[in-house]
Amino acid sequence: MLELHGLHRRFGDVVALDGVDLTVEAGELCGFLGPNGAGKTTAMRCAVGVTEADAGRVTIGGRAVDLEARRRTGYMPEERGLYPRMRVHEQLVYLARLHAMSAADATASADAWIQRLGLADRRDDPVEELSLGNQQRVQLAAALVHDPTLLVLDEPFSGLDPIAVDVMSDVLRERADAGVAVVFSSHQLDLVEDLCRTVAVIAAGRVVLRGDVRALKRASDRRLRLEIDGDDAWLATLPPGVTLAGRRGEELQLVLAPEADAGAVIDAARGAGPLLGVRLEEPKLSELFREAVNGGDA
Repeated sequence: MLELHGLHRRFGDVVALDGVDLTVEAGELCGFLGPNGAGKTTAMRCAVGVTEADAGRVTIGGRAVDLEARRRTGYMPEERGLYPRMRVHEQLVYLARLHAMSAADATASADAWIQRLGLADRRDDPVEELSLGNQQRVQLAAALVHDPTLLVLDEPFSGLDPIAVDVMSDVLRERADAGVAVVFSSHQLDLVEDLCRTVAVIAAGRVVLRGDVRALKRASDRRLRLEIDGDDAWLATLPPGVTLAGRRGEELQLVLAPEADAGAVIDAARGAGPLLGVRLEEPKLSELFREAVNGGDA
């Protein structure tokens, strides 16, 4: 659906994008992650045609980003772009009409999204009179009202309360389940881990990690935490691919390479004394993120 091929973009002496490649398929919910200044917003603006890349190309559904492609794209910028004095319902109908919807379809869609996003009691209020959280909901409705096949959302969860986060998450899941390609940026890594099937991490203008979240975890080092009523002599015989990372009180923290056998380590530990606690953990997305950003290509 959305493909970025070798995007480069420079602003004076600042290299914002340095050969970015990214593909988001129909029905995919992709988290686009990176530290501040990594190039996330620039890449997303290039994806929807707001910013032109110096080199490389963008395709949506196999075609260049032309008027028809833009009409089928829903975009939520980080710096919100609503008309503050325009009423909520009126504004959504107007934006849907700009995307070539008929007046009847635009009205029906605006009504449906206002109801879905919990804005029914504010439908006739000017946007400037809404709380920031409700303005965020209206901005999401503006990205959805014309029934796009691609959603590009820049920090859509910023400033939302937990209930609004749940509503937003449900909507994004529903759109992906309906076959829409969804890509959004966020600094809330725990939320991304729970919500997304795939992630892409960008650092210094380059994608340094990309793939299925579960597959990335399985291919990375695991953490084994052991609490043993015995001495540490057995640690001298740790098998290949296993290292002692540290200790918290009586708990030993071991790092296991993907090919290491956790069962063999546990058996060796059991020989040193009774096991009081055993916990094997895959790395969190936040750990994969830090390794990718700090360690270069992954």
